[in-house]
Amino acid sequence: MNKQNKLTLYIMVALVLGLAAGYACNRLMADPVAIAGHLTLVSTLFLRLIKMILAPLVFATLVVGIAKMGSASEIGRIGLKAMSWFLLASAVSLALGLLMVNLFRPGDALVGHVPAVGIATGLTATSLSAAEFIAHLVPTSIADGMARNEILQIVVFSIFFGCAAAAVGKPGKILIDAVEGLAQVMLRMTGYIMQFAPLAVFAAVAATIARGGIGVMATYGMFMLEFFASIVLLWVILIAGGAMILGRRILALLAQIRGPVLLAFSTASSEAAFPKTLEGLEHCGVSNRIAAFVLPIGYSFNLDGSMMYCTFATMFIAQAYGMSLSAGQQLTMMLMLMLTSKGMAGVPRASLVVIAATLHQFQLPEAGLLLLLGIDHFLDMARSATNVIGNSIATAVVAKWEGELDPVTPLCERNAREVPSCA
Repeated sequence: MNKQNKLTLYIMVALVLGLAAGYACNRLMADPVAIAGHLTLVSTLFLRLIKMILAPLVFATLVVGIAKMGSASEIGRIGLKAMSWFLLASAVSLALGLLMVNLFRPGDALVGHVPAVGIATGLTATSLSAAEFIAHLVPTSIADGMARNEILQIVVFSIFFGCAAAAVGKPGKILIDAVEGLAQVMLRMTGYIMQFAPLAVFAAVAATIARGGIGVMATYGMFMLEFFASIVLLWVILIAGGAMILGRRILALLAQIRGPVLLAFSTASSEAAFPKTLEGLEHCGVSNRIAAFVLPIGYSFNLDGSMMYCTFATMFIAQAYGMSLSAGQQLTMMLMLMLTSKGMAGVPRASLVVIAATLHQFQLPEAGLLLLLGIDHFLDMARSATNVIGNSIATAVVAKWEGELDPVTPLCERNAREVPSCA
């Protein structure tokens, strides 16, 4: 069993043990909330370790990839292909969320059992306007952007830096070699940090169950089941769309990213899976320069799971309060979220903030967010895993369009019995 398969197995075991330990703490301990607080520290430290290497990893891999592209026109062409896929995937995700929530109507079961309209949630109902979003693309200082892990700002700076380094000739070549060395160091650090992933998964799941208990899952069980079913359907659509471009190669890709997907699901953080997702894409034949360029952009523009949740949750709240939105209003909501969802990356509890802004825009009770707070962690697990799947497929598709997806890779040959042919 190779290292990736072992890590995946350990994470699955940690997930099951975390559920059992959390349930035991919730039922048997006098103060399960305090225990949950201690456990949360472990998962928080792991996520901070991931965030610690995220900015230099994105910068280093992206600069090297840009420098190897050779021209601004090539960067523009690849960026345009990536954005075309992102916009299509965004539209599908948002539309599917609306379709499924209108089909299932999970909010109808809560009519008459909702928080009072005037109750405050503590969330600021704001979102980025078009002008603010465009201004936000460019960092006032790259040090500030890196300090706050603003992925999109790091991408913008890295594009300029990589182009300039390639343009100055020999001095730039020396610098690019040094940055490539930095990328290798960051990937090695990733390997060290990932050894703690099973422990972090155990702590995160145990803390959540210890704090809220299984009861919160039972209360909202039908809503969660319907949302997860909708997420699975989105997976099917994304995978089917990828298969149209990649063919049987899609199966090999899914086999390579199963570890990062499980990690994102267990920790409810797609950021935690970024380094291993990048590694998995390269192992399955996606060129480094494509993976390093498209994947970071996807983390800002292609949050498929989060976007689907925005429409699904907003309509759920409207249904719970017995309020209806016309087809025209729902279409307007979808178009609005196409923009506002692009500002979600790097914002704490970003989906809830965007939903709060959407509720305010359509005169829906913001207090309805209280219906989601208790189960948001579990829903975030599904959203994060979906974001990883969507961005992995998008990156592989762009690589295929650019002719930079190796027909067969050594890793796929070694795993021929486990992984379908990459040809």
